[in-house]
Amino acid sequence: MGKIKSKQIKAYSHELANSGINFSEDFEKNKRVLGKEMPSKKMRNQMAGYLSRFKKKEKIEKEKLRSKKD
Repeated sequence: MGKIKSKQIKAYSHELANSGINFSEDFEKNKRVLGKEMPSKKMRNQMAGYLSRFKKKEKIEKEKLRSKKD
């Protein structure tokens, strides 16, 4: 399985992230947050993985902006 995610996974992940649910950089924590609400285990795992990478990338970008300001 590659790293390319479908538009559905990305769109729904961004929708959940913007809805106020706190996701972390940890795949297992994100998987528990998504829980049984997902229609399938595969979709839940893909979304949890995408959200963890998204949060890591977001954190790195914030750190870069801070370092540029200093």
